[in-house]
Amino acid sequence: MIAALPDERIVGFDVWHCALPVTGRRDHGIGAVAGDIEVIILRLTGESGVSGYGEAAPWAVFTGTPEASFAALDRYFRPLASKRRLSEHAQIMSEARAAVVHCTEAKAALETALLDLAGKIMGQPVWSLLGDKCRSTIALSCSIASPDFDADKCLLERLETDGVGIVKLKAGFRDHAFDMTRLEFIRAHHPGLAIRVDYNQGLTRDQALRQVPEIARAFEPDFIEQPVRADDYCTMAELRGRIDVPLLADESVFGPEDMERAIAEEICDGVSVKIMKAGGLLRAREVASTAAEAGLSAYGGDMFETGLAHLAGTHMIAATPEITLGCEFYQAKYFLAEDLLGEPFPISAGHVLVTDAPGLGIETDMDKVLKHAIRSGEERAS
Repeated sequence: MIAALPDERIVGFDVWHCALPVTGRRDHGIGAVAGDIEVIILRLTGESGVSGYGEAAPWAVFTGTPEASFAALDRYFRPLASKRRLSEHAQIMSEARAAVVHCTEAKAALETALLDLAGKIMGQPVWSLLGDKCRSTIALSCSIASPDFDADKCLLERLETDGVGIVKLKAGFRDHAFDMTRLEFIRAHHPGLAIRVDYNQGLTRDQALRQVPEIARAFEPDFIEQPVRADDYCTMAELRGRIDVPLLADESVFGPEDMERAIAEEICDGVSVKIMKAGGLLRAREVASTAAEAGLSAYGGDMFETGLAHLAGTHMIAATPEITLGCEFYQAKYFLAEDLLGEPFPISAGHVLVTDAPGLGIETDMDKVLKHAIRSGEERAS
């Protein structure tokens, strides 16, 4: 359910494809990111002149390409939203899901912009449009993913200085010995940090059955996430029975339908909830509630995002009590050379702060969007 939204019409629909430099390389089981990240920024403008913003943050090896997200918004969703009223939110999103298969990141951007615009017009934060606020802060987890572990040693020092208490080791992109060495170092030199391990589908079945139980026994991390390919439900279910720490699904679960199958086939103890996978804030909340009904845990994951998408995820988690394992909204502060927000994404003492300001709470800086834009699709309706 969502609060009743205003009847104001959408008169502007603008899209930018942006490339933002990053501070280093990050390796994951299924691929690496270096140089820059590419995101699609959507701006919806209402009759009153107020604008709402959304972000699609795709990754080609995971959810899709920026070119596909741009086309979905610019060509297919533009006619669905232009001249429509914000109060038609549910119908617009239903039509968007029917108009384009996949492209969940573009659908997330559309819903985010609709809610940001509505919240600003109503003078209410986005979380209040989704439900009651169940938390004002969210524990932050930061990933350790550089192929140069010396660089990550510096990051670990910075994280502890900043009060971050959770790290997630990205494993499976090199060899098992490298993963063990890094985990041993973190345990020895940063004993106060809670550790999680994420393979991002990086292991074969045979590798997973050998390596994952050893990691579980030796280090007892908070959880181990997605060791094998997304469609390898059999190995996920077998691994779950072999280890004594929670096994979480990420790439295996995009939307509520996947969550239902994951529960039925008993492949996981919890799930990474991402608005980019689910196709919006409401469907992400449905993933979390479906998991909780089956006794499974959930945390707020991210893609390679700017602070704009982080804000959308923050509001979603603030209104979703079932997400209890914190969030991974660290990219804007610890990975991007420059964010797109007009103010820093709000992190303090190792926690993301939930804003009560209208809409998403922090304005997108259009000068930065235009600076990093590599193409655009702009429209002004009379």
